[in-house]
Amino acid sequence: MSNKKEISEDKSTQNKVQFIDIEEDYAGQRIDNYLRTFLKGVPKSKIYRIIRKGEVRVNKKRVKPEYKLQSGDVVRIPPVTVSESQDTAPSKNLSMVSSLESHILYEDKALIVLNKPSGMAVHGGSGLSFGVIEALRSLRPEAKHLELVHRLDRDTSGCLMIAKKRSVLKHLHEQLRSKKVQKNYLALVRGVWPKSIKVVTEPLRKNTLKSGERIVIVDHKEGKASETRFRIEKQFKEATLIDAFPVTGRTHQIRVHTACVNHAIACDDKYGDENFAKRMNAIGLKRLFLHAHQLRFIHPVSETTMSVEAPLDAQLKNALEKLSQE
Repeated sequence: MSNKKEISEDKSTQNKVQFIDIEEDYAGQRIDNYLRTFLKGVPKSKIYRIIRKGEVRVNKKRVKPEYKLQSGDVVRIPPVTVSESQDTAPSKNLSMVSSLESHILYEDKALIVLNKPSGMAVHGGSGLSFGVIEALRSLRPEAKHLELVHRLDRDTSGCLMIAKKRSVLKHLHEQLRSKKVQKNYLALVRGVWPKSIKVVTEPLRKNTLKSGERIVIVDHKEGKASETRFRIEKQFKEATLIDAFPVTGRTHQIRVHTACVNHAIACDDKYGDENFAKRMNAIGLKRLFLHAHQLRFIHPVSETTMSVEAPLDAQLKNALEKLSQE
């Protein structure tokens, strides 16, 4: 987004009509996706409505949601009213927000790598007022273009990348598509993991139950190709610590691939084993034992190979120590 903005008052409202000059950084992005980032807190339905009604214009012309922006385009954005609850960013003084500062593993002018805490969603929604990305925007108000590069499940902890620039986001997304980013996870699973299981390639499909709950299932007919590689890290009496490398990036991939070979991850409330969860609860493990412990990628600016590691939190460390003593 350009720093150059021409803003004129709309006579019928106190809000402002904005005219934004599109820079090369945003060339190729769909107008609907651009507006979802620019109009933070505005419901998606409202964004599509103002596009459909012609209130959003590019070079004085109406456009469709799929229109791809070009360098030099001038985008007219109408006044948009946002409710106070949507418009208010989380205070950086909130304990959950301020604590994220200590979870930053790496930061420069291009990106942030965060050790995301378990139990915190990556973004607000579904009844959550804010998540990691909203909290970081509160902590870094000068970084106007913070965007998630990828996602982690709410209960999964570990390495999470956030881009500070659109060009960095595009570069890292291309690395993800070409599988140049390697994400390794540590998972504690039920029982003795067989040394023979080094790769699981069961195809996966998202499914919605009658209750409305969304789960992922193995489906050999309609499932999408999926691959996870596994390595044993440490064997305990009734559990195994494994390193999991998801070659593909399907939703809940590691969780489903471990469960489908009868070695569910500890304290997984969707795909786990209830008796194993109770046993882990007894030694103090109350959260999903899935942690993105290492991230390897090519830095979008320096083009050097980066490797960032996220330490286990106290609860995960404590569980491993207790299992080692048995």
